[in-house]
This record gives sequence, structure tokens and C-alpha cells, in this order.
Amino acid sequence: MKKCIAALLTASMLLALAGCKAKETEHVFVPPTGTSSEETQAETEESSEEPSESETEPAEEGSVMSYADYAAAELDTEVTIEAYVQGKQSWWEDKATVYLQDEDGAYFCYEMACSEEDYEKLVTGQKIRVNGFKSEWSGEIEIVDATFEIIDGKWLATPVDVTDLLGSDELIDKQNQVVSFTGMTVEASKDADGNEVAFLYKWDGSGSEGDDLYFNVSINGETYTFTVESYLCDKNTEVYKAVQALKIGDTIDMQGFLYWYEGVNPHITKVEVQ
Repeated sequence: MKKCIAALLTASMLLALAGCKAKETEHVFVPPTGTSSEETQAETEESSEEPSESETEPAEEGSVMSYADYAAAELDTEVTIEAYVQGKQSWWEDKATVYLQDEDGAYFCYEMACSEEDYEKLVTGQKIRVNGFKSEWSGEIEIVDATFEIIDGKWLATPVDVTDLLGSDELIDKQNQVVSFTGMTVEASKDADGNEVAFLYKWDGSGSEGDDLYFNVSINGETYTFTVESYLCDKNTEVYKAVQALKIGDTIDMQGFLYWYEGVNPHITKVEVQ
């Protein structure tokens, strides 16, 4: 009898050990915190499927895009770019607006998350990586809801003379780049009282010193409105004072950023009278 009981006990132990071994080697998928069992099952089923050809083509989410890829991206899609600071327009309540450029194109980052301390680190020429969403406002293509990190690299863009492109469809391809204009003539603007003047405070002449400056310039019989953006270049800057000193009929050369607002509206950073 004891032998029978011992045999039965031995058999039971062997079965129990076999069961434990099976549990040790079984692959158990543990869902991440906050994932429902239904989501986990769906993820498991999707991961077992062979990816289609179209699923293997897009770049990995968050990977750095070339300017060509950025330009081709749809509006409201997430974008990640690396470029160099060319100008800082403003900082307010931990948000920075900056102009960026690389060797192939330019970017306008509007109200990018940025502490005041980090804003000081955004010196001209500094390379940064930006992640945000491509957007559009009145013709201006920009990156919004963005974050950034400073990375190694320094580079300054050489202004591209786009005078001959004014009025052409090709001009928009240079949007946000550092550009120059040469041999343009200052035309009259009319202030709030109807007087002819060389510039206006605000677009309609209703402002005062410290506001944006608007002035008209022409070439080849066509007139364009250029701006000195007061956040970018305030009343104490050389360009602000240079525009205040303009006279109707002056021939001038300029540099700035090719901003867009319902058409070309350059933000000028330098003016020289010929």
C-alpha cells in the first residue's frame, strides 16, 4: 500500500513540475499602464500582420525632415526639422517667435515653447531641432505648437537678391528666407490726414513711434508695401531710424525676411540709401 501511495505522490509531483515549467516558458504580453485589454488585443493582432508596402514607406515619426519633405507636407501635420536661427522676433510668456533657415529653405516658428533663459541661448546662427505642426495664416507658412532643443552647429545665411522675382509666382518659393532688394524707389504713402509721406506708423497711419513702420517702394512700374516689424526691430534699431529718415523718391537697397501676409510683405532689417 505504501508503495502505491508513494507512486501516486511521485506522479503528482511530476505533473505539478511539468505544469510549472510550462508557465515559466509561456510568453505573456503585459499591457502598458493605461492600456485597455481591448487596445492590447488590437495591438497584438496588428503586430502579427505583415506590413503593406505603403506602411513601410513613410519616415519614422519624429525623424528629421529635409526642407523638400517639409514643403511637401500637408498643413496641420506634425513636422520635425533642423535649422539655424537667423532672427528672433519676440518672446512673451514663455513663447518665442523666430526665423530659421538651412541650406535649402527657411521656416517661421510662431510662439514656440521657450523659457526666457533658453531664449537667450537662441543666438543668431545657432542650430536647433524643432518639432511642431505645419500651419498657414493669411498665406504665411509657419510651424506652431512647437518645442525645440539646441544642438551642435552654427551657420548664417547669405541674403539672396530677389528683386527680379517681385511680382512672379516663383517669389513664394523663397518665403521666410533672408533676402535682399536693390535699387528700389520710395513711393508716397498717405497718412490719416491724407498727406503724402514716406512711411506710416501702422498700416493705416493711425499709430505712433514704436509701432510697426509701413512704407511703399517700387521697381519696374510696380509698387510694394514693406514693413519694419517693431517686435523684430524696435524704435531704437538702425533700420527703424533709417526708415523714419526716408524721403519720397529715395533709391534704396534693403535686407530682411521674406514674410507673407495676403501676398509678399517683407520684414525689413536693413535699409541703405544709394
